[in-house]
Amino acid sequence: MLGTTAGMVVTAPGLSGRPVVLAAAVSSVLWRAVRGLAGQSQRRLCPAEGSFPLRVPEADEAARAILENSRAPPPLRRFIACPDLARTVVSRLCHNSVLEPTSRRPAVVVECEPGPGILTRTLLNAGSQVIALESNNAFLPDLESLKRKLDGQLEVVHCDFFKLDPVGLGSLRPPVMYSERLLENLGILPVPWTADIPLKVVGIVPQKRERSLLWKLIYSLYERGSVYKYGRIELNLFVSEKEYKTLVAKPGERRIYQPLSVLWQTACDVQLLHMEPWSSFLTNSRNGGLSIPKSVLLQNDHLCLVRMTPRKNLFTDSLTTTNSHIFILMVKQCLAKCRTKLVDKLNLWSLESGKKLLRQIEIPEDITTGNLYPEEYKCLFEAMEQSKEFDQSWLFEDSLEDNSAINF
Repeated sequence: MLGTTAGMVVTAPGLSGRPVVLAAAVSSVLWRAVRGLAGQSQRRLCPAEGSFPLRVPEADEAARAILENSRAPPPLRRFIACPDLARTVVSRLCHNSVLEPTSRRPAVVVECEPGPGILTRTLLNAGSQVIALESNNAFLPDLESLKRKLDGQLEVVHCDFFKLDPVGLGSLRPPVMYSERLLENLGILPVPWTADIPLKVVGIVPQKRERSLLWKLIYSLYERGSVYKYGRIELNLFVSEKEYKTLVAKPGERRIYQPLSVLWQTACDVQLLHMEPWSSFLTNSRNGGLSIPKSVLLQNDHLCLVRMTPRKNLFTDSLTTTNSHIFILMVKQCLAKCRTKLVDKLNLWSLESGKKLLRQIEIPEDITTGNLYPEEYKCLFEAMEQSKEFDQSWLFEDSLEDNSAINF
C-alpha cells in the first residue's frame, strides 16, 4: 500500500524547475526524494542500516530464478542477469544525462519488467530512486521483500509498462492499467512540456511487438497522451539493432529511411548509449534459446540501449498536439515511395502550389521525398499549415484508415 502524506507545495528545482504540488496520496519514494530536495531533511535516502550495499546475485542465481518463475507457455522475455552488464547500463544512464553534472539528487527511474532484480539492485546501489513495474506475479514477492529492506528508495507495482493505455478495453485489471491511474497513485503530477525530465524509463522492448510499440509510443508522444501527459518522459530502451538503425537512418538510405526515422528524430534526441550481444541476456525459454529475430537488410547482432529524450521545442504554433496526427500521416504518405519528387506530391495536394512552397522554405525543387531531412519535414508541414492554398480535407479519410491499421 502506498504511503500517504498531506498535500502541500514544495520547491524542487531539480525535478521540474518549478514548484511541485504533491497529491495527498503521494508515495513514500517520491515524497522522500522531494523532501530532501527542499532542504527539509539532511538524511540521504538509503537502504535500511546493515543492508547497504545490496548484494547483487550472480548470473547463475538469476538464471535459476527466471526459470523457476517462468510459466508455460510464457511470452518471451529477456532479462539482464549479468551484474557486469547491469553496472554498464547504470553507468550509461548517468553518462551524458539531462541532469546537471553537479546535481546530487537521486534520479527517479521507472524500471520495466525487472524480473530477478539484478538491474534493480544495481540502480539502488547507485543511489537511484526506483519504481519497479513487474507484470509477472511470480517475481513480485522478491521485489516486495527487497522494498521492505529499504527506507523508501524502492516502489513496486504490478504493472506492464508496454501494455499501458490499451484502446477500447474499459475497466482494467493489473498488470494492464491506464497510465493516469498508475502515475497518480505514485503521486506524480504533470509538469510543463518545457520543464526538466520528470522520469527516466528503462527496459527491454518485447521482441514480438517491437515495431508496433515504437509506433504506439510515437503517437502518444505527438499527441501528449499516455505517460507524456506528465511531461517529457525520457525513454532508455533496449531495442534490436535493426530497429535502432531504422530510428537513426538518414536521408538517402533508401531501404531503411522510413516514417519512424523521421518522426522519432523530429520528436526526440535519439542517442545510442550501449550495444550488447544478444547472448548477454537471458530469456525465460525453457530450452535456453535466444530466439534472435532474423534480418535480411540490416545487421542484427546486438540489442541497443537507446535514449530518446523529447525535444522542448517540438511543439510550435503550427505543429500542435491537435494537428500532429496530420503531420504523421503526411510523413507516411511522402515516404510510401521515397523516389517520388516532393513537388509532385505537393501538387497532388494543392494544384501547382508545390514549387511556390518549396521556394518559400528554400528546399530544392527537384528533391525526392526520401532525401528530405526530418527537420525539413517539420518545416514543410508548418509552412503548409500557414498556407491558405493547402486544404487538409484530403487527409481525413486516410487518417482514420491509417490509425486503425496500427496494432497497438
